Amino acid sequence: MKQICNLLIAGTLSLCACTDLPAQEFKEHISKQFTINAKNSEAVLAVYNVFGSIKVEGYDGDKVVLEIDKKVTAKSQEEVDKGKEEFKFEMEQMGDSILVYVAAPYDSRPKQNWNRNEDRRSIRYKYYLDLVVKVPHNMRLRVSTVNDGNVNVDNVYGNLFVSNVNGSVDIENAKGITKASTINGKLNVRYAVNPPAASTYHTINGDITVYYKTNLDAELFFKSMNGSYYTDFDNAEPISNTLVKNGEANEKGTQYKIIKNAGVKIGSGGKQFHFETLNGNVYIKKS
Repeated sequence: MKQICNLLIAGTLSLCACTDLPAQEFKEHISKQFTINAKNSEAVLAVYNVFGSIKVEGYDGDKVVLEIDKKVTAKSQEEVDKGKEEFKFEMEQMGDSILVYVAAPYDSRPKQNWNRNEDRRSIRYKYYLDLVVKVPHNMRLRVSTVNDGNVNVDNVYGNLFVSNVNGSVDIENAKGITKASTINGKLNVRYAVNPPAASTYHTINGDITVYYKTNLDAELFFKSMNGSYYTDFDNAEPISNTLVKNGEANEKGTQYKIIKNAGVKIGSGGKQFHFETLNGNVYIKKS
């Protein structure tokens, strides 16, 4: 009986060892440059990622420089090899605009319905792109990712369309019109110059923090179900009776409870900025 028990234990351990194999992976680094007219304020970098991070940095130059880390992981080498063959991304130049997107196993470009494709099948490997990109300061951006990464934008002065789903969005030293959003993550924006026209900021589960210059003239509108609005701008005046002062000033700023789509005017008003979150606060700060 003792021998039988020992055999059973040995067989169980052997089975566990077989089913707990480490993941296999393939990595590749790709470098690419595109020359553009850095003075063309209509030039656009568009990146449509799915899994992985995006970091974009503005600089004083005339090239778009991409450093891309491509990775495929799976439980077996066979599936990794399949991913190496199937997973592809494209980089295209159209005039002074650059487009980067996942081409396979599904097309990540907008309106391609990659997650509802008729030939959608279950794939047993995971694929990632982590991008670090340098662009001329005045370039416009339209960049997005979905999972397993954050989006960071530094020193880019053109109009910004930046989005994420499961991760944060951080923008530093911006100057242009901004449309920034995520679903599960924080949204942080700091301006070197206040945006010249209407901008929007949206998250569902996370706080929104935006730093404007002290000479801000704007109308700010807020929508939240479970959040409050804070500001350290002394000249914020409610423009709707749906914004209720909820406390005195503290280290966070003066607290306001957002009842509906409420608004305040800062300075002389004018351009409109919209903020929306479901579970999170909105912080408007001076920089």
